[in-house]
Amino acid sequence: MAGIYIHIPFCRKACNYCNFHFSTNHQLIDQVIKAIIHEIELQKTYLSEPIETLYFGGGTPSLLNRAHLAKIMDAVKLHFNLMPHAEITLEANPDDINDEQLNYWVELGINRLSIGIQSFREEDLQWMGRAHNADQALACIGLAQSAGIQNISIDLIYGGPSLSNKDWIQNLEIAIKMGVPHLSCYALTVEPKTALAHKINKQELPNVDAAHQAAHFAILQEMTAAAGFEQYEISNFSLPGKRSIHNSNYWSGQFYLGIGPAAHSFNGLSRQWNISNNALYIKSLAQSTVPFEKEELTLVQQTNEYIMTALRTIEGIDANRLDAIAGKETFDVILKDAAHNIKDGLLVYNHPHLCLSSAGKFMADGIAAHLFREEEAN
Repeated sequence: MAGIYIHIPFCRKACNYCNFHFSTNHQLIDQVIKAIIHEIELQKTYLSEPIETLYFGGGTPSLLNRAHLAKIMDAVKLHFNLMPHAEITLEANPDDINDEQLNYWVELGINRLSIGIQSFREEDLQWMGRAHNADQALACIGLAQSAGIQNISIDLIYGGPSLSNKDWIQNLEIAIKMGVPHLSCYALTVEPKTALAHKINKQELPNVDAAHQAAHFAILQEMTAAAGFEQYEISNFSLPGKRSIHNSNYWSGQFYLGIGPAAHSFNGLSRQWNISNNALYIKSLAQSTVPFEKEELTLVQQTNEYIMTALRTIEGIDANRLDAIAGKETFDVILKDAAHNIKDGLLVYNHPHLCLSSAGKFMADGIAAHLFREEEAN
């Protein structure tokens, strides 16, 4: 099975912490949608597998009108084998969610929402620069559930300058009480050249504190476990049967096609990414050319990519899978490098799987980097 990701590069306003590719100027929406539909046609041979997941990301896909979404859906169905049971996710902001929108999303086949709530607290939403308020954050979940969409994920951000331990606990309590089956929770990251970085540099906001974020992460793990969630990936928590199939396919190395400006694609042997410029994307597709750069992955790069993604998941690194990618006995070498992390309780080895412990999950990137293979010198 494979998946398709469609990047909608438009937002109502810029959030202070975001460094994704998007524009708040909507004059090019019609042209970008036309280009996206043409790219779908041009890329129809990139994936030969049936399409198990379709994901509208961004940006803010929920600001598209019915005609935009319908045209994209029709193009995907025309050029790909979209499975009848496919998971079809739409990223949505609370301020876009109302009964009319929800009804036509359901009619179009959207069966999963990923809602960018970030916080249920007005103070947090204001410094983040979000377009919605706390009342909308609370109301949108019930509206979606009433419309028949039960497969809901919400994004929450922790470790921010205005979020105390008590506040973070309350955010989680609200999400759990409202019956949200999937949580994507991220530590606030200060990305260069964002408004947040500028405010911190000018000392208008305090910088993030690693100890504060670690405390929030521990609270997150404890509360979600008590509520019956599994931490199936470092930042993702789900009730039984409610994992994100699309994102799980990323982490397990399944193939996917990215459509739209800045979208990434992966077919096992290479990775490619579209240009992050809406005007140039439109111009190129008008000439029937997909504007992307491509990287052929070496065996070492394939190995390291598997280590990095697999280690983030509850299943961890599978010895058999790693040996199939990189050759026999590769896992034995990895296991030797992991010995001190196992001794320190940061990794757990249960043949044939090597997994992060609860304590190790907060240091996942550093642990993975230590296990990476190096290219042999020529």
